[in-house]
Order: sequence, then C-alpha cells, then structure tokens
Amino acid sequence: MSFDVQEFRSHFPILDQQIYPKKDLVYFDNAATTQKPCCVLDAVERYMMKVNGNIHRGTHKMAAEATVAYEAVRDQVTKILNASCREEVVFTKGTTESINLVSYSLGEIWINEGDEILVSELEHHANIVPWQMLCQRKGAVLKVIPFNEKGELKLDVFENLLSDKTKIVAVNHASNVLGTINPIEYIIGKAHEYGAYVLIDGAQGVGHCEVDVQKLDCDFYVFSGHKYYGPTGTGALYGKKEILERMPPFMTGGEMIETVTFKETTFNVLPYKFEPGTPNYTDVIGLGAALNFVDSYGKSNLVAWELELFQYAMVKLKNIEGIRFFGTSDNKVGIISFAIDGVHHFDLGTLLDQLGFAVRTGRLCADPIMDHFDVQGVTRASLAPYNTKEEVDRFYEALLRIQQMFV
Repeated sequence: MSFDVQEFRSHFPILDQQIYPKKDLVYFDNAATTQKPCCVLDAVERYMMKVNGNIHRGTHKMAAEATVAYEAVRDQVTKILNASCREEVVFTKGTTESINLVSYSLGEIWINEGDEILVSELEHHANIVPWQMLCQRKGAVLKVIPFNEKGELKLDVFENLLSDKTKIVAVNHASNVLGTINPIEYIIGKAHEYGAYVLIDGAQGVGHCEVDVQKLDCDFYVFSGHKYYGPTGTGALYGKKEILERMPPFMTGGEMIETVTFKETTFNVLPYKFEPGTPNYTDVIGLGAALNFVDSYGKSNLVAWELELFQYAMVKLKNIEGIRFFGTSDNKVGIISFAIDGVHHFDLGTLLDQLGFAVRTGRLCADPIMDHFDVQGVTRASLAPYNTKEEVDRFYEALLRIQQMFV
C-alpha cells in the first residue's frame, strides 16, 4: 500500500500546534517518546470514564469487561512478538522495569561468584546499571563488547569474550544514540553456544524492526509502550516459558500469589507471578489501541517511510559545513546524532526549541558512548512516520541559521 504521511499525521492532534507564537511544532524527539494517536487517547478516556473496574477480581460487569480488554492486549503482544504462548508475555511499566526484573529474578538463581555478564558499549544506562549491581551482589564480572567508529559492535571481540563463564548477554536491538541496528540473531546464536541467556533491549527496536522472538531464539525481549505510540507506564517482557517458570518473583503483593498463610506462600501461574498488585490496566488497554493502529497501516509501511525520510535527511544535513555525525552504520533506524563545530549542543537545542523544533541534547543516558567519542554531549533528531520532508527542510534551514549566529 502507498503511504500517505499527511493522512497518518492527522491522527496526532498534538502535532498541529504552534509551540511558540508563529513557530509550528516539529517533533524530532521520537526516540524519547512517540506521540499518541486519537484512538489511544479515546481508548484510555473511555475506560477511565465508563469501564473503570479493577481487573481479575470483581464479578461485576465493569471489572469483567476491563479484564477481557486487558488480557486481549496480552494476546496482541504475543502476536506481534510471535511468542509461542501468552504465558510468555509479562506486562511491566516499560523497558527499565523489565530489565530490572530479569536481572534480579534470573540473577538470584543463575549467577554465582566468578560468572561473567556481557553488555555492549552501545547500551542505555538502563541496560548497564542493573547488570553492574547484579555483579556487585553476586561477585560476578561485567565485560563490555566495544564498538568501532561507525558505531557497529566489534563481533570478533565479542566472540573472544565468550566463554564457559558467560551466563548472560544483554544488548540492545538498536542504539538510542547512534541508531545502529545490532546483529542480534548472530549474537544470540553465538551466546547460546556457550549456554548463556540473552536479553534484547527492544526499546528502540520494536517500533522500527520486525521482531520474531521464536526466529531470533532470544531468551528475553523487552520494550516500552510509550515508544510505540502507546501510553507511558506500559511495556512488556517476553521470556521463554521454561525460564520464567524457574525464576522467583521480582516483587510481591496481591494477584501474584496462589495461597498465603503465615507459614508459607505459594505463587500464581505465569504470567501473573510477575504482575503484583493492581496493574496499569487502563494504559495497557491504550497500548492495545496503539498496536491496532500500527497494524492498520502495516508496520513495514511505516518503517519504509521512516527509512526514506532518514535517507533524505542525511543527504540534506551533510551539506552543512562542520557537521559531525555519530553513528554511520549502513544499518540504522531513523536516529541522527550530530554536533556542529563551534556550537555547544545545549545552545543548539535551546535555539532549535525557540524555532519550534523538539530535539534531544546531552549525554542521552549513554555515558560510555559519549566517552568513546570524547564528547560532552550531542544533539539528536529522531524521526517517526508522521514526520515529513518539509519538516526536514525546515530543520536544515534552522541549523544553517543557528550556525551563522556563532560565526
């Protein structure tokens, strides 16, 4: 099907505004969070106003309807990830909580003193710090897979790091700073040769790449709903059923138990063992609306337009004298991190904001990447399918205008 960007864009009312007087909003901070289409806003509003019944517990009509809608979203996530069964999908607040769940719960039964955990130099802090803390608790060793100047992982070094001591490998599907799409299927296969489990941080991957967890054979895949047109505070952890069944609960409370006595407690079946307390069912239902919305357009169509837009932007921006790009792999999502000679990233971001452009500046929760390039920070423009070539043209002109202010 042909993609009509203006029709797609019309579903996002937030984009049709002036962020400052006479400054139309251009939203280029999609790697931080995507905007929400009307169907998501309507779904959340409807359930808050008409069907607000606590799920899994009540016998009344509203509770039953909310329960059915919440569990239907689990089936949707099962389908988009191609998990083998719905018991493998655990709802969380997002990627960060999912990684922490795995690091604490799996770490309790799987990591011992002297074991090794591999992460990459490309990781967001959320996929570094939980593993560091696990190593500190257990006396394990954290090892790092480096990347080259194009922003691609050094796979020869990765292979040399693998050993019988390797217990967990945690890497992102795509970098939030450099946009690099990692060869995760290859990484998973190599790690499995040594009996290691593999977690894939899909925060930047699920909205931009096809994901088939059975084909990938990853042990865990995690993502956040708010980066996939859904509400904040939503996300999912995929884990292989046989591993999740062995893992102890991460948090305890209502719903995740089977029986409680003062002598002992037994726990609920999957996936509810990992979903204590009242879940964020209203926003999860909103996430379901987002998944339906993407499906109605076909994710491949959205990805194709985003790639076309990214390539258009790169051709345009390369004409700016003194611009430096970070992450030049041929296999990228629509993330452009850059610096302009003589212009501090904070000043650039502030001036762009005054012109109506929403971008991200700074270290982007990825200190190791900044240290690798020996920079204090970068400016990041991250694209989504509702962005247009006209917005890219305006961005180019704005950068030229700002650059002239520092000459």
